[in-house]
Amino acid sequence: MKRFNILMITQEDPFYVRLFFEEFFKNYRDLNDIKGVVIAPTMGKKSFKKLLKQMYDFYGPADFLRMGLRYAYYKACAKASRSIPMKRFYSIDQLCRSYKVPVIHCGNINSDAFLSEIKKLDLDLIVSVAAPQIFKEKLIGLPGKGCINIHNSKLPRYRGMLPNFWQMYHGEKTVGTTVHRINSGLDDGEILLQKETEVLPGESLDSLIRRTKRFGSTLIIEAIDGIKAGSLKPRPNSKEEATYFTFPTKKDAAEFKKRGNRLL
Repeated sequence: MKRFNILMITQEDPFYVRLFFEEFFKNYRDLNDIKGVVIAPTMGKKSFKKLLKQMYDFYGPADFLRMGLRYAYYKACAKASRSIPMKRFYSIDQLCRSYKVPVIHCGNINSDAFLSEIKKLDLDLIVSVAAPQIFKEKLIGLPGKGCINIHNSKLPRYRGMLPNFWQMYHGEKTVGTTVHRINSGLDDGEILLQKETEVLPGESLDSLIRRTKRFGSTLIIEAIDGIKAGSLKPRPNSKEEATYFTFPTKKDAAEFKKRGNRLL
C-alpha cells in the first residue's frame, strides 16, 4: 500500500509554533509519512529591523525586553542542543532532528527550484502551519490531495494576522481553530474542521496562543486522518461573512491593554 506523503511548511518560531510541532510529533501515529518540514524566513520578506520595530511597538518596552531575553535564551539553547543532549526543545529544527524528520530551509516556497525538488517527493498533502509566505497556484496544485492550513479563528471571521489577539480584543468568550483548504485567497478555502476553545478568565494572549497551538495539532491530525479516509465534508468559507485583520499596531496593542487584557 502506498504511503501517504506529507510535507509541512512553517517558520522558525521557538515560542508558539514549536509547541504545535511538539504535540504533533508526539501524537502522529507514523512520522514516516512526513517527508520533511520546510522552514521559511520568519515573517516573510520583512527585514529584521522592521520586524524588531513591529515587535517593540506591539509589546511595549517592558514586555519587549522580556520577550527579547526569552528569545536569546531559546536561541542559545537551540544552538547548544547540536552538541549537548537536552530534554527540552528550543527550536523546530531541534525537534525535527530529535524525531528524525528531514528539515528543508527555503527562502522562497514558490520558486521553480523549490517546486522542482519537492515534486520528487510524490506528495499527497502539504500542511501549512503559520507559513510566512502566500501559496501560489503551482504550489497549491502540486500535491495529489491539495494543501491545507490551520488558522486560529472561527473562519470566515477573523481572517488575517494574529487572530487570537483580535478575538480577545473584541471580547470573544471563545476562540476558534479551523483547518481549511488553501486556495489563491487568504484564509479563503473550504472549511474541513472547526472547533472552539474557551478563553479562560484573566488569561493572557501568550497563554491562549500556547493552548490553541497545542490543540491545533490534534485538529490537524484529525484532518489528515479524514483526508486519508475521504470522510471529511467540506463546507463553504463565505466571503460575505468574512472579517479581516492585519498585524496590530501600537495603538491597537495599547487599546487591547485598556480593555483589561494582557499580552504576557
